[in-house]
Amino acid sequence: MSSQSIKGGNATSAARHRRSRRRGWWWFPYLIVLPAVILEIAIHIIPMLTGIWMSFVKLTKFYIRRWNEAPFAGLSNYRLVLNVDTAQGQAFAHSFLITCAYTVLVVSFSWILGMAAAVALQKTFRGRGIWRTLFLVPYALPMYAGVITWNFMFQRDTGAINHLLVDQLHLYSDRPFWLLGSRAFVSVVVVAIWKMWPFAFLMLMAGLQSIPSDVYEASAIDGASPWRQWRSITLPMLSPVNVVLFLVMFLWVFNDFNTPFVLFGRATPPAGDLISFHIYNASFLNWDFGLGAAMSVLLLAFLLVVTLVYLVILRNRRDLYA
Repeated sequence: MSSQSIKGGNATSAARHRRSRRRGWWWFPYLIVLPAVILEIAIHIIPMLTGIWMSFVKLTKFYIRRWNEAPFAGLSNYRLVLNVDTAQGQAFAHSFLITCAYTVLVVSFSWILGMAAAVALQKTFRGRGIWRTLFLVPYALPMYAGVITWNFMFQRDTGAINHLLVDQLHLYSDRPFWLLGSRAFVSVVVVAIWKMWPFAFLMLMAGLQSIPSDVYEASAIDGASPWRQWRSITLPMLSPVNVVLFLVMFLWVFNDFNTPFVLFGRATPPAGDLISFHIYNASFLNWDFGLGAAMSVLLLAFLLVVTLVYLVILRNRRDLYA
């Protein structure tokens, strides 16, 4: 037997041995993923299924200790929430509309401020790093510390907002209440924009780094104005970033609970009654967990539908211009 055939046989046997070892370790990738799967099931899947089950029972304060004996309610919780002739239905519809307006304003102004800051800091100049750091302070600051500070600033008699508007600028003859009445909506929107826009700025600034500077130089030579450069170069090339950014901000802002809770406490005025806080009040203040669970399921379904429609529209537009 020749040496080449011996070497070929050894190589074949070695390859078979490696394949057999790989087949013997087929379970190892699943073992690595198993802890993440277990945590996902324990933290998200089981609570979600429990919430769906709670929406079909009359789990009130009378059955907290004996929750497994709560009577079956069927779709009565959903009918109660969706019926605008009832007090619960009217309150839920009002909270939903308030949340929609809140989301549109916060997402829009956060994106506008983030885009303006990212474009302004796109070019290199002295002190750019300092401005970047200052713009990211609201995002880096702990949320509770920032919102509590705004709470003090919105106080009627001792707050900095009224001191500026009334004492310094003389825009109001009397000190308005910013945390009560209809002005509460303005307060929560301002705080949410202050908290959210640095995230938009960070994402857009990262996206701008991927745009070659040669494109801007060539367009400037052709006589393009800064506005035309932004409309024809910056905005189209940031489209993948904006797709993700708008979706993430929409989901975060629509589900926002911390901002109204820290700003108003449990006594949320009707103008600041966001839907997540409305569900919290129905569940933990009125002790009607079945009704709160039905609201949560409806909120989840709404967010899923909006997300799917958004992704389908974007995919169809992409296919249209491909």
